[in-house]
Amino acid sequence: MVKKVLITGGLGYIGSHTAVSLIENGYEVVIIDNLVNSNLEVLDRINQITGVLPLFVHLDLCEQNNLRDFFDSEIGKNISALIHFAAYKNVGESTEKPLKYYHNNLLALINLLLAMEDYNLTKLVFSSSCSVYGEPSEIPVKETTALKPAVSPYGNTKRISEEIIRDTTKNGSIKSVALRYFNPIGAHPSAKLGEFPSEYADNVMPALMDTARGSRDRFMVYGGDYNTRDGSCIRDYIDIMDLAEAHVKAIEYLIDQKTENSMEVYNVGVGNGTSVLELIAAIEEVTRRKINFEIMKRRDGDVEKVYADPSLANKKLKWHAKRSLNEMVHSAWNWNEHLSQQKP
Repeated sequence: MVKKVLITGGLGYIGSHTAVSLIENGYEVVIIDNLVNSNLEVLDRINQITGVLPLFVHLDLCEQNNLRDFFDSEIGKNISALIHFAAYKNVGESTEKPLKYYHNNLLALINLLLAMEDYNLTKLVFSSSCSVYGEPSEIPVKETTALKPAVSPYGNTKRISEEIIRDTTKNGSIKSVALRYFNPIGAHPSAKLGEFPSEYADNVMPALMDTARGSRDRFMVYGGDYNTRDGSCIRDYIDIMDLAEAHVKAIEYLIDQKTENSMEVYNVGVGNGTSVLELIAAIEEVTRRKINFEIMKRRDGDVEKVYADPSLANKKLKWHAKRSLNEMVHSAWNWNEHLSQQKP
């Protein structure tokens, strides 16, 4: 029997690429999305890549009755596992509108967990984040690294969400894997799927691509005086397809009942850090375009440096990051070129 996986927020950047990987690995995919920060066009793009059009339900997880109606429907039956992506994710906006983030991100998770208990759904992969470590006390970050206070409301919602899942699964039937991933960039190698910038987007790669192409005057580097090798923030950039494949491995791990605990957490990153200025240099090399950038003051919610120790995911999930920084930049550039050709 083909296993059915529900993806919440499945038309978003990470969710859509994960849908592609799941379909290519023989899973049936059902997507829930409220389309607040996503695009219905993504469904067709998934179909173009895989030859399969996933089942889609337009639904807001904060509406509990609608969620229950979904699980009562034929589409919502016989689900083997869930991947929960649906959440607001803009760090900067979360510092300006914290209640928006606490309300949406936590209520959506609580409603989903309540539904899982009521409908006897027992396998959950949670989209967590390295932001739960705050300003980390050690580099590279291990799963055992002490969690410091989150530096943004967004990061705090991920940390609280993990606590909610841990408490819920401790004495129940649900088994969960939380993937704490780092900074996804890049696009599907077909250039048919990538990151769609939203109205309130400051994600680094779309902004840098637009600057390289000339549709943005300059790129803002927030902070040039950090205690790093060139003064700019350091991040662990991971290719979106490597990240998508980690979710497939986590689903397999749960379905094969390999978990030793009711909730397990794994870092998903490359395992080394790249500064913002180094990323700019890599983009200039790949695109042969000069990036006009300006160093600004530090931004609220930004951590100085963070990168992963992914060895636990390597060992337990049998997952490894395979793609280089140049490959990430190439795929992002090809996707950006594709998008620019679609615009009138």
